[in-house]
Amino acid sequence: MINFAKSKFDAMDLFEQRILELREVLNRHNHNYYVLNAPTISDQEFDALLRELQDLEASYPQYADPLSPTQRVGSDISKGFEQVAHERPMQSLSNSYSIEEVEDFLRRAQDALGGEPSEIVGEMKYDGTSISLTYEGGRLVRAVTRGDGIRGDDVTSNVITIKSIPLELPAGGNWPDRFEVRGEIVLPWARFEELNRERAYNEEPLFANPRNAAAGTLKLQNSAEVARRGLDAVFYFLLGDSLPYSTHTASIEALKSWGFKTGVTEVLASLGAVREFIAHWDTARKGLPVATDGLVFKINSLHQQLNLGSTAKSPRWAIAYKFAPERESTKLLSVSFEVGRSGVITPVANLEPVLLSGTIVKRASLHNEDVIRQLDIHDGDMVYVEKGGEIIPKIVGVDVKQRQPGSQPLPFVRECPVCGTPLERVEGEAAWVCPNRWSCEPQITGRIEHFVGRHMMNIDGIGEEVAIALHRAGLVNDVADLYTLTEAQLTSLDRFQSKSAQRILRGIADSLQVPFARVIFALSIPYVGETTARVLARHVGDIDTLMAMDAERLAAIPEIGPKIAQSIVDYFAEPRNRDIVERLRAAGVQMRLSESELEGRSDRLEGKKIVISGTFARHSREEYKALIEQNGGKNVSSISKVTDYVLAGENMGPAKLEKARKLGIAIIGEDEFLKMIE
Repeated sequence: MINFAKSKFDAMDLFEQRILELREVLNRHNHNYYVLNAPTISDQEFDALLRELQDLEASYPQYADPLSPTQRVGSDISKGFEQVAHERPMQSLSNSYSIEEVEDFLRRAQDALGGEPSEIVGEMKYDGTSISLTYEGGRLVRAVTRGDGIRGDDVTSNVITIKSIPLELPAGGNWPDRFEVRGEIVLPWARFEELNRERAYNEEPLFANPRNAAAGTLKLQNSAEVARRGLDAVFYFLLGDSLPYSTHTASIEALKSWGFKTGVTEVLASLGAVREFIAHWDTARKGLPVATDGLVFKINSLHQQLNLGSTAKSPRWAIAYKFAPERESTKLLSVSFEVGRSGVITPVANLEPVLLSGTIVKRASLHNEDVIRQLDIHDGDMVYVEKGGEIIPKIVGVDVKQRQPGSQPLPFVRECPVCGTPLERVEGEAAWVCPNRWSCEPQITGRIEHFVGRHMMNIDGIGEEVAIALHRAGLVNDVADLYTLTEAQLTSLDRFQSKSAQRILRGIADSLQVPFARVIFALSIPYVGETTARVLARHVGDIDTLMAMDAERLAAIPEIGPKIAQSIVDYFAEPRNRDIVERLRAAGVQMRLSESELEGRSDRLEGKKIVISGTFARHSREEYKALIEQNGGKNVSSISKVTDYVLAGENMGPAKLEKARKLGIAIIGEDEFLKMIE
């Protein structure tokens, strides 16, 4: 209903007035609800105002605004992300893992300031994905991911859906005409758990942690789905030309007054206060609604920050303190023995549920029999559980004092828990293996799952449950059977709709264009991973050459040792594997390098070990890695005395640069490298 009362919009058309009033009111209520956590109207009242605005905008499209509250729901129109250069590099922080390291950092900063008094600020380090927002005239104009620190993806259409982020700043807020604010996109624990419950019900892979879920959500092509997932954001850094603030805390207070959600920020008067801050939040963070992985300590004075400056990678005026992995004690209820696609038996501990780093942990891998023996785990033990990188649960010890009298060491199975075949111990390894490769269901379905994976044939729609259903229905007994599937066969499966079937069939058709190297990786040849598959493809050129080579010739290829060579020979000595290859070839799967790949091959870098460091203008890091391998070189991650070259771009780490110079390793730039391979 149009309000005809006098307002600040008097000079405008009455419909435009009402649209602007509704936007202002809805933005204020969004802020109250999502930032202040203090709603002043009911959800029904909010929805009624939003519907009124939607109706008015539909009737009067001339007043459309991409930052209207109605756009918070996102769109289901897919679009790619444009890469945008950051005006100021988004650096990462140096990490510390002890209070002593934090104190050393503070003393170094004090020494660098010549003993000048300085204030320390302690902040929470939120575990999400970094974002940079640019505002002009009080309106959000761009949202860019961190990317490589120099360039990131423009994800504005997705960020608009995050209701705690102000799209327009309140009038009279004394904000600069143009500024940048940086922070973290996060997924609250409660929403993370809801999404994983949904995914479990829909038989979809679960998110590993809120950080991965937030990062993946922000890169979705469907902004309506981004809106549905319920991301949040916390901001901690204001940048701009000639900002009127002398301290970091003053800039944070300004951000709060403009409607941004900011996190824990506290001025610490002494090293003792720093210690107390760490001790308090090491425990108190567990009650926060979002994931955290540490604290950040900063010099408060912006003038002193400027004087301290930065290294190529990180500022000298701030440091991150990483919390020690959270450890909890819980009871071991039982051990399950799972069979992988290669037949390896993995013991998995089933635990009494325990809260660890914000998630309920019920299972943890025990890896193999040797680990069980080293830990000396008995039935019913109380065990200590940690999360590696706060992601993957692992058992790290046993509380022997609570062991029940008469409890026995955990037995390790000697027969396959699925098919009953006697297990075999791999010579020289800790693994026990089921040798029944062709009739043991987990091995068959595991190979199917591997084959369709994103880095292999990239066939969407086939996960663990679908692979099992296809096998049990007698439709797919090996990966070549995938190429004979029909829509009628797929829709005959329980809960399988035509749309899902068509998606799988499209993926199968598209997989005929997957390069030869990925086909080798997809075949599940023991010990042949993604990198080894690329090396093999470059050297052999086609599948027939690979199948005809003996172990000696294969072992002569750089990076292919005797163990891998023998594994390849054994794989192709099995007639059923050769039959699969022939059926895949008949279906149209790529069994040789493409003409462009053949033309680009050379041995100009044969045997050269090359480290890539920094950022590049001509090609991406991944493209340079591919060029190195295409020309016979090997990508290595760290500099050592056997490194031949360092391919250095902008912002190469100073530690790597110093080490390379110390070892006398040649440092080459993009142009020099490209000349080397012509």
